[in-house]
Amino acid sequence: MLSNYRRLFAVPHVLSLLVWSLIARFYTPGLMIAVTFLVEDWTGSYSLAGLVAGAFTLGMALVGPLRGRMADRGGTDTLVLVCGVVFTAGLLVLAWLPGSLWWLSLPLALGTGLFGTPANQVVRALWPRLTHGPERQAIYAAEATTQELLFVFSPILTAGVVAFAGSRWALVMLSLLGLLGAVGFALALRRAGVTGPAPAEPAAGGGPGRRRSLLRRPALVVLLVMCMLMVSGIMGVDMVIVAWSNELEAPHYVMVLASVWALGSLVGGAAVGAMRGRPHLVRRSFAAALGVVVLVPFVPPFTVLPTPLLIAPLLFLSGLAMAPMLAVVMGRLGELAPADRRAEAFGWMASALGAGGAAAGPLAGALIDGFGIAGGVVGAGVLVLAAALLSIFVPEPEPEPEPRGAVPAPQA
Repeated sequence: MLSNYRRLFAVPHVLSLLVWSLIARFYTPGLMIAVTFLVEDWTGSYSLAGLVAGAFTLGMALVGPLRGRMADRGGTDTLVLVCGVVFTAGLLVLAWLPGSLWWLSLPLALGTGLFGTPANQVVRALWPRLTHGPERQAIYAAEATTQELLFVFSPILTAGVVAFAGSRWALVMLSLLGLLGAVGFALALRRAGVTGPAPAEPAAGGGPGRRRSLLRRPALVVLLVMCMLMVSGIMGVDMVIVAWSNELEAPHYVMVLASVWALGSLVGGAAVGAMRGRPHLVRRSFAAALGVVVLVPFVPPFTVLPTPLLIAPLLFLSGLAMAPMLAVVMGRLGELAPADRRAEAFGWMASALGAGGAAAGPLAGALIDGFGIAGGVVGAGVLVLAAALLSIFVPEPEPEPEPRGAVPAPQA
């Protein structure tokens, strides 16, 4: 079962690239917490705090494809370093901005977000260059799984610093970790010798249509829309957990239930990464949709549990399908995108995820306000189910040639 991982991490530089890319984006989940506390302290308004936090997300989403094109041309180490330095500087300025000038935080957040780390799209574009077959499946599963650790530990660490030292120092901590990760990731890219452009595939040719927009490729567009719907549904479940806990005036339930859901995703991702079979996009997508829809009968007003903690085992089972679905989507995008434009493709993916995340809050909030906790879960289930239905229209990529004597692997 672990042979995939053993072979994978035996590939030179894979482990260091994965670890440093995760450190470079460690700040992402905790950033919204620190910014919300900081701006709310200044203004007393959660609406304004959400506006500033959303400006960071918007800035990151706007430049995803552009930075992807820059990475595809080479010089990825320089790109990562420049973004890391400017982003750190922006966070430090925001951390020490006088409260009386809070209105400057909005353009500052938008401008700083434009330099958010491109580590995720850079490293995801590298995996097809460094790995093949089962190892490639394992690395995408490993990344989707370990990324869940960020969504567990980054908020915990950020909230702890806010509680003990204040929101300003939480921003300082996140900015320094982002800079450390950017420097380490840039050095890992140099050591691996992958800072240059990816070689073009022979099939890509050099014809005049070669550089046309990736959005003119139907398969990629379907995958991007899938990503947007998928992340909206997943974040909708997060919103439901928060709203349910707030209604019961028991905010500590958020940490328990969110951690259980993330733990299920960790276990699911680790398990599929150890499998040798080729990942099946449609099967995993519908499994994720089922994992969300099955929660509906067990939330108010359909079922009034003595405590939300009783739904924790079901949340764990629901989470089992999340990281596997993310892994297969990332793997399929890497397979369908042209070899010399993969960073751009993952840049579009980052924009789609950002757009889905930005839409999730207002949509889930409106459903919860109008129809209660069950309304939020139903909305999240519909979104993930729509993503699963779209997966039917994603074509299979050309199979890689099997090593001589190898037995074709089943689909997982």
